[in-house]
Amino acid sequence: MKKRLIIAACLLLVGVLGAAGTVGYLAFGRPAANPPTEACADGRKPGALPAVVAAGSSSTQGRLGADWVGALRERLEDRGYEFVNAGVNGNTSADLRQRVDTDIIACRPAAVMILIGGNDVRDDVPLDQFRDNLGAIVDQVRSRTTARIALLSLPPLGEDLDAELNQKVSLYNTVIQQTATRFQADYLPVHEQLADIIRQRVGDPAPYDFSFPLAFGAATQHYLFGRSWDQVARDGGRELHVDHIHLNDRGGAVITELAAQWLAS
Repeated sequence: MKKRLIIAACLLLVGVLGAAGTVGYLAFGRPAANPPTEACADGRKPGALPAVVAAGSSSTQGRLGADWVGALRERLEDRGYEFVNAGVNGNTSADLRQRVDTDIIACRPAAVMILIGGNDVRDDVPLDQFRDNLGAIVDQVRSRTTARIALLSLPPLGEDLDAELNQKVSLYNTVIQQTATRFQADYLPVHEQLADIIRQRVGDPAPYDFSFPLAFGAATQHYLFGRSWDQVARDGGRELHVDHIHLNDRGGAVITELAAQWLAS
């Protein structure tokens, strides 16, 4: 009997570890769909569809929370674009600056959308350093390609818009808007539209409380139990965030709509 219990416990442990490993890979280890390493490693071949590159961090990569790039790809699949997802989990503006050549310019893009800075806010990267990194990214794309460029404002972090953290987000968004003006790029008001939705909620917002266990729990609900990102957010008492950082499908749809309108303009 004791031997059977030990075997059963071991099998249970193996199952739990296997499930945890699967969730971890799907949410945190899996690369974005059609990343630059696949789409652009050998350069763009003659006759290839015009490339639209979305560059950023996990919110662009789309494995934890809404995949707004994938939704945009499905929506505009008949418009003659190839969408390249250059989102990398955990990236800051400094990280993106280091991979501009391989992940953006190598794609010879017709259009580039940049959503970067949320991790800079969380890591307390000085505003001047963020401004320098973002300016260098845009300058390289502007000077070495003929691509249209759009800079997307950062979504709120958590849903308390009056919190100190979101006051910081506003400062970074001012830099993004100033950089767009400086380089004659377009500015897409992601933060502004998401904030309007949050203001319509009934009741006080939950305080910002991001943690890895919370993010892993959200991923487990989605990938292991099949719950939508909207359901995950709703279960946590949030309008737009699955874990205070990453957006649910409702929030991602705002970005998809703004990007689609921009590409069509």
